[in-house]
Amino acid sequence: MTDIRKIVTLREVVYSELGHKAARPVVRAVGIGIIRNPFAGVWAEDLRQLFEAGAALGERLMPELVKLLDGPAVSYGKGALVGVAGEMEHGGACVHPMLGRPMRAAIGGGQAVIGSNVKVAAPGTLLDVPLGHKDDSWSFDHGGAALFRQRPQAPFASLFRPRSPGCERSFP
Repeated sequence: MTDIRKIVTLREVVYSELGHKAARPVVRAVGIGIIRNPFAGVWAEDLRQLFEAGAALGERLMPELVKLLDGPAVSYGKGALVGVAGEMEHGGACVHPMLGRPMRAAIGGGQAVIGSNVKVAAPGTLLDVPLGHKDDSWSFDHGGAALFRQRPQAPFASLFRPRSPGCERSFP
């Protein structure tokens, strides 16, 4: 069972860049789940608990994120910050094997690989979550990253924050 400490959702709307008005607003929605890492400070071969945690967070966060977009998702990404007592594999286990399914289900598909970034980090660390078009990896107009500074509450040595998932609705 996933020990969820906190859920945070963010919505960003960009109307212009460098004084140039967008043809239509770019809307980004991000869900952040802060969970206890059951493997902090412990080596384990079977990380299934984290696979399942990723799926549970995706199922819980994605429907709300899709509502925040006010339209169909165009691009997506995912990532994790793992506390210093954890390993990169812990973040990878949470964001890779089972998180993609609830992300794709909520947005109605997605043919492209979901870009990701995982770090082991101390509080205050920045994480770039890569964003790419959900169906076309070569659509450079829909690429980029969402940058987040993690809050002081996490990661503690035994907490980690899967940045799961992020999605974007933008103009072509």
